Amino acid sequence: MQLSQLERDFINNFQGGFPLQEHPFESIATQLNCSEDELIETVKRLKDQKLLTRFGPLYDAARLGGGLTLAAISVPEDRYEIVTELVNVYPEVAHNYRRDHELNMWFVLATETPAELLQVLSSIEKTTGLTVYNFPKQEEFYIGLWLHLSADGKHTTVPVPNKTEPPVGDIKLDDIDRKLISVTQSGFAIERSPYQTVANNMGTTQQDVIQRLTRMLSSGIIRRIGAVPNHYKLGLTANGMTVWDVEDDQLIKLGNIIGQLDFVSHCYQRPRHLPMWRYNLFAMVHGHNKDEVNEKVKQIEMLLGKDCKAHDTLFSSAILKKTGLRLAA
Repeated sequence: MQLSQLERDFINNFQGGFPLQEHPFESIATQLNCSEDELIETVKRLKDQKLLTRFGPLYDAARLGGGLTLAAISVPEDRYEIVTELVNVYPEVAHNYRRDHELNMWFVLATETPAELLQVLSSIEKTTGLTVYNFPKQEEFYIGLWLHLSADGKHTTVPVPNKTEPPVGDIKLDDIDRKLISVTQSGFAIERSPYQTVANNMGTTQQDVIQRLTRMLSSGIIRRIGAVPNHYKLGLTANGMTVWDVEDDQLIKLGNIIGQLDFVSHCYQRPRHLPMWRYNLFAMVHGHNKDEVNEKVKQIEMLLGKDCKAHDTLFSSAILKKTGLRLAA
């Protein structure tokens, strides 16, 4: 899809860093050499065309004290459609993908508490009658899918600009904070004063909303605020979840190396499930097609060398659900 210069500039620069001020689009318009009205209409159009999946804050469920995990099921082909419906009906299921593997359904769960996470996993097992394999994050090496769009359509993923690690420690949220999360987790209104609209919905002031969002951003509860591009619609149609069986005593070192590659958007340590699943290092790679992803996989393989005993790439063949995380208020 051919994008205008303004559309590309907005997406490339504001997948994070959306201003926390009274008229944020006015500030961005000045930077992008356009009018505020032109920019607002541009962002609305991107959203309406589903080139943006959402626009607003990305919350970190783990920093909120909730449960977050990746899970997988091996679904018989003759039951795939009904099992998809059974899994997707859970509001805790944020993303669900079909992947080319014996474990052919992979979904992300987010719950208010870790205990509730285990309850939902158990419920899905009972409802579907199938074993659910739980792959909680044990170590995070990198997370940050930032898409860079070029005029020739050769889009790439790049490291998140100016990414800093949030401080470690307990974060105290009050009832107003939690209401703010509930009101904004599906995104902001695309208008001149989005924070005033949030304040009106909450019965508070715009300044209070901005101050609370600023605090949650600095503490890591919000990973970033901005546009979330639909990389499938924008041309990066190959989504490869690469998985690696690496030596345990080398995992931390190798995970940090792989996490720094500019084409890796997510990199984690997750548990093995022997004998079904031998892999303990996960790295998400995106490309325009499978051949491009496979070339990037070869680069990872060379870096891991003899410390890698086996690997696989699970391509997504269908998006079964993609709503973003929905955390309880």
